[in-house]
Amino acid sequence: MDRQFIMQITSESLKLIRTENNFTQDKMAEILGISKKTLVQIEKDRTLANWTTTIAICALFRHSPTLQNKIGGDPMEVIELTAHDVIITPKEKTLGGYIWWKNIDEFKNHRLQQNYLSAHYRILDDENYRVLSTFDENAAMEKWNEMKKIL
Repeated sequence: MDRQFIMQITSESLKLIRTENNFTQDKMAEILGISKKTLVQIEKDRTLANWTTTIAICALFRHSPTLQNKIGGDPMEVIELTAHDVIITPKEKTLGGYIWWKNIDEFKNHRLQQNYLSAHYRILDDENYRVLSTFDENAAMEKWNEMKKIL
């Protein structure tokens, strides 16, 4: 998943995100910091939201069911992965990956998973905290094998 694809998904979803939040076009444009004219152009598929607007949509509406279903989970995780190859963050609690994720491997209640939609990898600990996220399969496998030795 690259910037262009994320911009496309976000742009195609903008009207649904706006309506699920009961915002007028004027209010949504104000929230995103764009003109109403630009918002209308995006909603009518005449142009794509730029990268900055895409990030704003993903950040401000990260819990939108529409956006999560299109991206396959937390949109900000995917945004971060487009900027960084690998994310090793302070542990972040997840829902455990039962909807958009397939388990690649499991060891002592830790899981290596891959997202069905974005195809990125992540490692969850035994309490469903995210340890790592990456699009790089080799980096995910390397970290996974390191963790299995320690566990």
